[in-house]
Amino acid sequence: MVKLKKLLIVSFLLITTLQANDIILTGTVVSDGQKMIGSRYMGYVKEVFVKLGDKVKREDDLYEIESAEFDIMKSQADLMLEQSKIVVEFWRKRLENINNKKNKLKRNRNIPMMEFDDLEAQAENVTSMLDAAQVMVEQASIKAKQMATIFNYLKMKAPSDGVVVQKNIKVGDMIMPGMLTIMLVDTENLEIDVSVSESIISKVKVGKRLPVEIPSINYKTIGTIKAVIPDANPMTHKIKMRITFDRADKNIFPGMYAKVKLAN
Repeated sequence: MVKLKKLLIVSFLLITTLQANDIILTGTVVSDGQKMIGSRYMGYVKEVFVKLGDKVKREDDLYEIESAEFDIMKSQADLMLEQSKIVVEFWRKRLENINNKKNKLKRNRNIPMMEFDDLEAQAENVTSMLDAAQVMVEQASIKAKQMATIFNYLKMKAPSDGVVVQKNIKVGDMIMPGMLTIMLVDTENLEIDVSVSESIISKVKVGKRLPVEIPSINYKTIGTIKAVIPDANPMTHKIKMRITFDRADKNIFPGMYAKVKLAN
């Protein structure tokens, strides 16, 4: 009986010692796909299509800027393109008529040579005008495409799937180029960001598997060290590591507290 008690005490002490050697680190759940949406142009917000917490899909509309000035510029570019196409068609028809007259004169051997030379000169002039008009069409087409691209940026779309976690605009606000308007995060591709003291960096290796816990929802799983990153501030003597993990179907979001067990 005494021997059994001693055996139990030794086993307990051994387990306690092993557990004490495990290092518990704290971290934060972060998104591997954070998107900061900024405006390229200045203008007033005409409409906002999302609110905080909304889930959006790629190419969903986020907001739209007032486009009165751009509407005019786009209409002018489209009009210039149409007019230049009409000019090209005019000179093309003119050249076709001249060539038809030349062909008829060739079949008539009694025509004055001066008349044929005059048609040749007209054909050369019309060909030059047609070439110039075609250049105008190319330039107008480029301008119209540029305006269409700008016009598309007036209605900002989601660059990827995600959740709206920050919205800095409302209808009527003036926004400037480069201003952060909306922030999206991908809640599917989550990682855990952990700071590690340099004294235990020898225990940290990329690819190492280790237990992960999200205490707030009592969720435990196994994670894998994805990357070891030097801290931007060398005075902290810290190293950061990113840990990937399977979120399963749990409600895990960026910013949640996490615990990681780093065994010896």
